[in-house]
Amino acid sequence: MEHGTKGDKYTKELLQRILDEGTYDINPRPKYSDGSPAYTLSVNHGLMTYDLTKNESPLITLRPIAVKSAIGELLWIYQDESNNLDLLKEKYNVTWWDEWDIGNRTIGACYGETVRRHNLMRNLLEDIKNNPDGRRHIINLWQVEDFKELHGLMPCAYQTVWNVRHGRDGIDYLDMSLFQRSSDFCTAGCINQVQYLVLLYLVARHTGYTPGRFTWFYNNIQIYDRHIKNAQEMLQREGIDCNPYVDLNPNIDNFYDFTPDDITIKGYPRKLIKEKNPQLHFEIGI
Repeated sequence: MEHGTKGDKYTKELLQRILDEGTYDINPRPKYSDGSPAYTLSVNHGLMTYDLTKNESPLITLRPIAVKSAIGELLWIYQDESNNLDLLKEKYNVTWWDEWDIGNRTIGACYGETVRRHNLMRNLLEDIKNNPDGRRHIINLWQVEDFKELHGLMPCAYQTVWNVRHGRDGIDYLDMSLFQRSSDFCTAGCINQVQYLVLLYLVARHTGYTPGRFTWFYNNIQIYDRHIKNAQEMLQREGIDCNPYVDLNPNIDNFYDFTPDDITIKGYPRKLIKEKNPQLHFEIGI
């Protein structure tokens, strides 16, 4: 009998698919810290979908996930609308973007800076409120004009599409799809899904809807060559039965008022996960 979350199930299926079917790149852009090319084994196209009304979650128990840091990065992009690495460190204690510093303690014209320039988040919130049945509720971080300026990295998780669904049970749901052009799956695949799951909960609270369905579409998904042993290790691990869920401060309904302390992932036994499936080290390709 398979144990764990739906995220564990999807993760094992995808890791096995990449190991069985994946192909190597020839001239990779990223390099490891020692200067060696960071080759990847990858597959194209797929999706993972979760019905939040059935307690389905992308969180995995095959290794611990840094939930608080993931939420901090999300708020840095969409709430602070920032590209400033000092703000990210001082406010959220997150430093994993430092390798992409363009030289002025920012990551340049991308991510939060793009959200700010094009007023993407505020426009989305107003659009959902004023035209709930519209099919054009989209945030797209792939702004080509911005990329003509210096930037640290083009966005990987680059687009979300939102729909209000009037359920036959009389409940109005907010569904969201995340589109990701590229994913370093072992390192950040779960983190990205959890971030945008939280974003769905925050937007649903702000607009007055019930979180419904979250779907992650990936285009190219990779395992770095130096991550293959860790991927094999994760496949051998047994997941832990649990039902993680997002719990928001009930007294807040404005997207811009939430802090990390107002956003909690409950039902996620991090201590038990660390004991049974301890953290793995993943060397990063820059």
